[in-house]
Amino acid sequence: MADFLFEIGLEEVPARMIAGAQAELEQRVVKMLERERLVESGAVSKSFATPRRLAVWVAGVAEQQQDVAEELVGPSVKVAYKDGVATPAAVAFAKKAGVEVAALKTITNAKGEYLAATSVKVGRGAAEVIAAEMPKELAGIYWAKNMYWREGRPERFVRPVRWMVAMLGAETVQVEFGGYVAGSVTHGHRVLFGEQEIALNAPADYEDALLGGFVVADVEVRRQRIRKALDKVTRAGDPTGSGLRWREDHALVDKLTQLTEWPSVLLGGFESEYLALPEEVLVTVMRDHQSYFAVEDKEGKLAPHFLAVLNTEADEAGVAVIRHGNERVLRARFNDARFFWEFDQRVPLVERVKLLENVTFQKDLGSYEKKTERVRKVAAGLAGIVAKHGVAVDVAALDQAALLAKADLTAELVKEFTELQGVVGGLYARSQGFPAAVGDAIYDQYKPESMDDSVPRTVEGALLAIADKADTIAGMFGLGLEPTGSKDPFALRRAANGIVKILAETEMALPLKLSEVAESGSFDPAVVAKVRDFFAERLDFYLREARGQAYDVVKAVLATGSDDVRDAVARAEAVTAVRRGEGFAEVASAFKRMKNILAQAKEKGYEIPSAPGKLFDSSEIALYEELRLRAPEIENLAAGGDYEGALIDIAKFGPLLREFFDTVMVLTDQIDVRASRLSLVNNVFGEFSRIADFSEIVVAG
Repeated sequence: MADFLFEIGLEEVPARMIAGAQAELEQRVVKMLERERLVESGAVSKSFATPRRLAVWVAGVAEQQQDVAEELVGPSVKVAYKDGVATPAAVAFAKKAGVEVAALKTITNAKGEYLAATSVKVGRGAAEVIAAEMPKELAGIYWAKNMYWREGRPERFVRPVRWMVAMLGAETVQVEFGGYVAGSVTHGHRVLFGEQEIALNAPADYEDALLGGFVVADVEVRRQRIRKALDKVTRAGDPTGSGLRWREDHALVDKLTQLTEWPSVLLGGFESEYLALPEEVLVTVMRDHQSYFAVEDKEGKLAPHFLAVLNTEADEAGVAVIRHGNERVLRARFNDARFFWEFDQRVPLVERVKLLENVTFQKDLGSYEKKTERVRKVAAGLAGIVAKHGVAVDVAALDQAALLAKADLTAELVKEFTELQGVVGGLYARSQGFPAAVGDAIYDQYKPESMDDSVPRTVEGALLAIADKADTIAGMFGLGLEPTGSKDPFALRRAANGIVKILAETEMALPLKLSEVAESGSFDPAVVAKVRDFFAERLDFYLREARGQAYDVVKAVLATGSDDVRDAVARAEAVTAVRRGEGFAEVASAFKRMKNILAQAKEKGYEIPSAPGKLFDSSEIALYEELRLRAPEIENLAAGGDYEGALIDIAKFGPLLREFFDTVMVLTDQIDVRASRLSLVNNVFGEFSRIADFSEIVVAG
């Protein structure tokens, strides 16, 4: 047994692509070694990644494949021998099996007597196998964008290959890819270590050897190094202990982890006068344009400092030069932002609405001016629905927000900082004296932009966000531009995910059904039907991915209704809470049986009365009496939203259902008896399937 190490060195890879490729390479290498019988299932492995390299280490790799014996069946004895002499068919089969004709044996199967042989596939050396298979695994890695870099050569990869390492123990494996043959030499930090080579004696040397070359290969170690440096530098820049802290930003930490090999942190500053600009603008400039962390005081207010993560280390004089350069660049960006902020204010939002006729939303759906009018109508319709259910809506503010929502697309600040669309509109609305409800709704109109994002803070904001997304989805579906496979150029799945998340998570519950949202965006029944199915699919995704519900729970819950998002969430959580409880597995098994019985009865055209007739067996009488006794209580619990309590009561039917099915045959030939039993089964199934279709629950064992 020996450890295996593979590393591929590249030109700098975009940060957003590294994590996925790192995981995929590790998975591919381990599966390849398992497939080729070089490691047992569950082999210990570890992956590494920096902007310039991907690597994987696997423990306990066999140096030789085990021989594999395979039983082969050949031609029939009648065909294989004529007058006791082997025919060409027998000779060919022996050759295929790798044995002499005399070693062939005869077996008898259902078809008669046939020749058979035991073929032994001799295992190859691990180095030979890896050299043959690794190039295929590398070529199979998914990249959002690939490139050619050698004229006339077929290989494509995310970036040009610059070196490779492949070692099985102390031996080098001759893997060839991208014009390079793997060796036992890697490279350190491009600037701090230069072009010197780092020779490896064994796979176990990898991490320590790279540390000597100013490379932290372990992604998690690098991430923690950045976080600790951010803490340390912030404390050092706050000698009075006033409570300065860096603003937590997981996404930016992840990005900078993938952008660096030897991270260090410096603290910079800027003039306090820039704090007069909205915080959102300043943070966007720092975060999205410069990859700087914002610094805040103990009250959470922005402080005139920033933190930059460097991919180098320098002495005090060098740090001063780098700090000065970063401060100069940031100051220029802030000046641009201040100019655009002041320049945009010369044209009020109301006057910008008419400019939207020159901004195209989609070529067949027209301008943003037309979209604005559609969204106003959709928002008004949705407001009417929720108002009927007693939800207070500032209709005037909602309409004003819908009118002005897209006006900031004509603003210079948004053209420069596209990440701020919507946010800028909300800020301008506040500065221009519009009510807070208007500004907040405009500000939140694109929320949530992901499953991790927050939902709009107000009812008006939630309705505007839903209306905007619903209009986009209906419009694109109407043009036949719905998502297909992995393709979703108009981000319709994200829009529908946003609608589902809003309906599930807003502080004030919005009494909106998904069907009502679908109908609000289109008058075409065919489009509405497609959108409703699309929403149901996204609700399934939300329950599984955002709420962590098991697939069978989601299937069971959505089988009984996928229109009310909050209700579906509550039912799924209740099923999850009680599925391991006493009696639930019995009920789930019984429901599978009931569903099958009812399906068979329907297929055979059997009558299923609404109420059972005379019942004879004690088990069916007991089940019927218990149903009459408990059904009203269960219905009341479910109607009041106490699904967990209702399910606990339903689970108590487990022993009765087991006794019923152990004692009687439902589909008996006696017509009257069969009808009564089918009616009882149908009533039980229908009564308790309002929360979830328990027949969809997977029962262990």
